[in-house]
Amino acid sequence: MLRAVLRPLSRFARISGAHVRGLRALAAGQAPTGTPSVWYGLYHVPSPSEPAVGGIVKLQHLVRRFPDESIRFNVLYLISSRLPDGPEALATWARRKGAKIVLNQNGVAYPAWHGPGWERVNAPMSALLAMADHVFYQSEFCRESADRFARPAAGPHEVLYNPVDTARFVPRERSRSNPPVTLLLGGSPDAWYRVDSAIRTLGALVNRGTDARLLITGRLRWMADPRACRAQAETLLDDFGLRERVEFLGAYTQEQAPAIYQRADVLLHTKYNDPCPTVVIEALSSGLPVAYSASGGVPELVGAEAGVGAPVARSWEKDIPVDPAALADAVETILGSHVRMSAAARQRAVDRFDTRHWLARHADVFEQLVVA
Repeated sequence: MLRAVLRPLSRFARISGAHVRGLRALAAGQAPTGTPSVWYGLYHVPSPSEPAVGGIVKLQHLVRRFPDESIRFNVLYLISSRLPDGPEALATWARRKGAKIVLNQNGVAYPAWHGPGWERVNAPMSALLAMADHVFYQSEFCRESADRFARPAAGPHEVLYNPVDTARFVPRERSRSNPPVTLLLGGSPDAWYRVDSAIRTLGALVNRGTDARLLITGRLRWMADPRACRAQAETLLDDFGLRERVEFLGAYTQEQAPAIYQRADVLLHTKYNDPCPTVVIEALSSGLPVAYSASGGVPELVGAEAGVGAPVARSWEKDIPVDPAALADAVETILGSHVRMSAAARQRAVDRFDTRHWLARHADVFEQLVVA
């Protein structure tokens, strides 16, 4: 009861805070024209030494090139998966002071992912898509889903895939010995089926005679209590006799991430309809071929040479877990051509996803907007 009473008050406070921040920026005036000065709308952009996943990671790249300026800015840059409080209010005040609005559009809510009420979740994104002076979609899948469940961008737009620092995320030196195959389930699992599919894939491989182990990263968060999530996963491991083959690594920072990828041989990506996962791009840069649910934006990232997708039906109405047997087949195909696929994964990341290209494109767009 108390939570129900406090929730509207909390929302009112957040929206009011957004208006106060917008008014403060308006009173401070415009940044000098011709030079981009960028605000990200957030109270804090985590440093690489702080835990960060999802949309915030790309800001760690951008803020080094364009430092966060919350007062005298001429570009408001927002990421749909990590919107600040009251994003429409911030965008409205930014426009009143003459600043340009750039939206980095990731996935949107839809019936399978969110259930009832997805329209309410998408409302801020719909408003921003109508207001933005430029939209970066993170994949073709992101553009399609936003068009379908939010609205098409009103202004200029393009697909620009998420970046990776290919100088930091590098392949490890492979030894000539034949250790167990190490699979990596990266990110922070937010749905039980993602972990369930990975564990069952490991079980299928072991039953077929592959000496394999699995690393699971991130905070387990499909239930409110991470300990309950861990207990559910360990129960399944015990059912399959796999407890000794799985290691839970917990949350990690961007500084720690390269070493985690270097412990693995193959990335398992079990999420259905993932829009543009940074974990896949980091894995490719680290020379890890990807065995994945062939859905969402992941096929765009991996291509034909850097991994193998397990087929799944397409649906907006329900999440469809990947078949563990099919995912095990994908892993076996990768292992049969691992040297070639590892080299292809690395080259694809260097050619398509390197941070330098991503930052250069942002610089071009920002400069065009502030001199227009």
